[in-house]
Amino acid sequence: MTTTHLTAAEAGRPRRDCSRPERLHLVDDRVSVCFEVCPPGSRGEISERDARRVGMARKLTAARLRYCGLEALVDDAKLIVSELVTNAIQHGSGAQVTFTMTVRDGFLHLAVHDGTPCRPVVRNAPDDAECGRGLFLVDCLASAHGGTWGTSDDGTTTWCCLAVPGGES
Repeated sequence: MTTTHLTAAEAGRPRRDCSRPERLHLVDDRVSVCFEVCPPGSRGEISERDARRVGMARKLTAARLRYCGLEALVDDAKLIVSELVTNAIQHGSGAQVTFTMTVRDGFLHLAVHDGTPCRPVVRNAPDDAECGRGLFLVDCLASAHGGTWGTSDDGTTTWCCLAVPGGES
């Protein structure tokens, strides 16, 4: 397994030869980041610092997927990561969150570990609700990409898998 750490310059730079996916070497390519979080406010709002952490996870996702030549997954993967990391911050009781992204066996695996042993539930939000649709979006996007989502057996990790276009791995 290879754990890749991008420098700031590499994170913003797309891979030069993205036109030939058969040249990609994505067998068990993994990126992981762990960060401390603050408890959510009384109404479930997250701190400005934690909101920046969500943005950092989205940027890391986009940079790594572009670097790997998987531009087609960037927008949907960023939305999924945003929802999973935000849920972990809002509903988790731990002091840290770990986000992991792995490309293996023709799938992009996105996982967020918050250490809280509870299973998230897809809600049916009212039409006028400003929140409550995150996991519904994750479910729809996973299905649209030939994947799925769920939680670990102990409930501490929520994950999503998306099929890699063309099955590159």
